[in-house]
Amino acid sequence: MTYYAGSEAHAVFSGRTGWDGEVTALARAAAERRGLPLLDLTAANPTRCGFAVDAEALLAPLSSAGALRYEPEPFGLRLAREAVSRYYAGHGATVDPADLCLTTSTSEAYSFLFRLLCDPGDEVLIATPSYPLLDYLAALDDVRLIPYPLVYEHGWQIQPEALANRIGPRTRAIALVHPNNPTGHFASASERAMMEDACARHGLALLVDEVFLDYPWPGVEAPRSFANGPHPALTLVLSGVSKVAALPQMKLGWLALAGPAHLRAEARARLEIIADTFLSVSAPVQHALPAWLAQCGGMQKQIRQRTGANLLRLDQLLAGTAVSRLLGEGGWYAVLRIPAVVPDEEFALRLLAHAGVLV
Repeated sequence: MTYYAGSEAHAVFSGRTGWDGEVTALARAAAERRGLPLLDLTAANPTRCGFAVDAEALLAPLSSAGALRYEPEPFGLRLAREAVSRYYAGHGATVDPADLCLTTSTSEAYSFLFRLLCDPGDEVLIATPSYPLLDYLAALDDVRLIPYPLVYEHGWQIQPEALANRIGPRTRAIALVHPNNPTGHFASASERAMMEDACARHGLALLVDEVFLDYPWPGVEAPRSFANGPHPALTLVLSGVSKVAALPQMKLGWLALAGPAHLRAEARARLEIIADTFLSVSAPVQHALPAWLAQCGGMQKQIRQRTGANLLRLDQLLAGTAVSRLLGEGGWYAVLRIPAVVPDEEFALRLLAHAGVLV
C-alpha cells in the first residue's frame, strides 16, 4: 500500500472533498466530558428519546413476501408511492403517484435535484440561518449555495428585496425549508406567492423541504403543504419517514413533482434516468411504507406533546431572565436570544464547562 502525503495527496483526491476536518471547540469540549454528567439539549434522535414504540407493528411489515422479488422501478414501487400520495391527501393535496420519486433519504433527494437542475458552478439560493447539511450536499454536486436572509422582527420573515437581489445569471433554484430548521419559520401565504412569482419570472425551480411539516407548535394553525396547488413554477417537495414517521433508521425519503405540465413532464423524464441509475431504495422498506405511514399519527402525537410541554416549561424558566425565546411555529428546536456579552460559541462552551449543559 502506498501512502500519499503533502502536495501529492491533492493530486489524488478531488477538490470537492477537501474539507477542513478539524473538530470544533464545542465538539471537542463535549467529547472531553465523556463519563461526566451531561444534559444534551441538542438531542433530536427520536429513537433515543424514550417514546413508546410498538416494535412488532413497525418491524412486521418488513417481512412482506413481496420483498423477495426484485422489481427495479426507477421511481419506486407503485404501492409505496400510492402510500405517499395518501399521506399528501391527508394534507389536502392531490399528488399523482406518477409524480413521486422514492429515495433513501431527503439528502439523496436533494442530490438528485441538484443533478437534475444544475451544471457545475450553478447556484441555488438557500435561507440563512439553516441546517448546514446542504453545504456538504451542494459541494459534492459542484453546486454553489447562495444565502438569502431570514430576518427576525416579531417573528421570522423572508425579505422579498433581499431574495430578489441574490438571483443571478447562474441561479437555477430557490430552496425553502418549511418549517425552517432551526428557526421554526413556516412560509406564509404571501411569502409563498412571492417565491413562486420569482421562480416563474426567472425560470427557476422551487425546492421545498417539508420534513417537519407535521410538527406545528401549540396554537399554530396546521400548515399548508406546498404540494397543494396551484403551482405557477416547477416545484419539488421533499420529505421522508425520518421525521414523518420518526424512523430515521429506515432510510426512505421522497420528492413530489408539481408545476406547469410541460416542465413537470420534462423533469419526470430526466429524473427517471437519474433514479434508474441508482435504484437505491430497498424492497423491504418500500413494502413496509404503507403500514408505517398509516400508523405514524401516534408517534407524531407523542412528539407534538413532548415539544409542546418542553416549550411551556422553557418559557416558564426564562420568565424574568435576560434570555428570551424567539418566536417559531414548528419543528423540534427552539432558538434563544442571549445578551450580547460574549460570542454565542463562547457562551455555549462556558455553559458546557460550568453546568454540563450542551446547546
